[in-house]
Amino acid sequence: MSRFALAKHLMNETKTQFEKIRFKDLVWTDIISPNREVLTSIQKKYKFHELDIEDCLTENQRSKIDEYDKYLFMVLHFPFFDSTKKLLVIQEIDIFIGQDFIITIHDGVLRPVMDVFGKCMLSIKQRKRFMSNGSGFLLYEIIDSMLDEGFRLVDYISNNTHVIEKSVFNVDATRKDMLKDILILKKDIITFRRVVSPQRTVIAQLEHKNKKFLPENLELYFDDLVDKVEKTWSNLESMKDLVMSIQETHESIISHTTNNVIKVLTIFSVIMLPLTVLTGFYGMNVSLPFEQHEAAYMIVIGGMIVIIGAMLGYFRWRKWL
Repeated sequence: MSRFALAKHLMNETKTQFEKIRFKDLVWTDIISPNREVLTSIQKKYKFHELDIEDCLTENQRSKIDEYDKYLFMVLHFPFFDSTKKLLVIQEIDIFIGQDFIITIHDGVLRPVMDVFGKCMLSIKQRKRFMSNGSGFLLYEIIDSMLDEGFRLVDYISNNTHVIEKSVFNVDATRKDMLKDILILKKDIITFRRVVSPQRTVIAQLEHKNKKFLPENLELYFDDLVDKVEKTWSNLESMKDLVMSIQETHESIISHTTNNVIKVLTIFSVIMLPLTVLTGFYGMNVSLPFEQHEAAYMIVIGGMIVIIGAMLGYFRWRKWL
């Protein structure tokens, strides 16, 4: 089974998935959709704090990192694209890391984590690559893979931004309301920023935590993670400002177009008003000037043409046309 088939198989299962990979003294346990029974057994084995288990069973709104004598507990959030909703959705991952173990807990939609786990499960060479340098390096690889996926999502949002920008500023194209597309794009950026903002602090704290799990020789690697988070944040900030400008421009264009339509309709209404009065006046059953004249019809039509010409000339003189 390929790693992608493995990921698909795990994602399609609704029950708890519990898998272990061992390389020398390091054990990586991956738990998908955990229940209390599984987490309680893990707690008893590794002596985890009960509050950490509660955090794993409930949805946390913000990323965090807690340090204990024998392990670190991390709550991280990463976005993924929900193809059914056509939106970015936030997914939580809980991580326990100790000297000779690492435990990842999630709901099975974080493809990068499952991809790395699948590689390690299917290949001894890959286990050596990811797990031979200790739990700290494996933690770096897991987070790095998810941040790389974040870059791909940034590119996806950036491409959408450029497409919408091109549509809004294309003066030759038929005008259509892009507000829904812009608002969806804004929601994706807001969701992404809500993930990255607290995570910047958590990632920055990693290199200063317990050196038993994250030795000094990994400092350069975790600096790389900090750099990726900051680049992601910088790109999101730029796209947020750009989308705000696009929305303002789009609203200005829509407002200008609406004003032009209203102006044209108003001109028609103003011109038609005296013509309606004139035709209504001659439609009364009373004696009127020229009603017996053989050219009465042409006189009325001529009067209407004169009125139209006079009003158009007045509008042109006032520069309303």
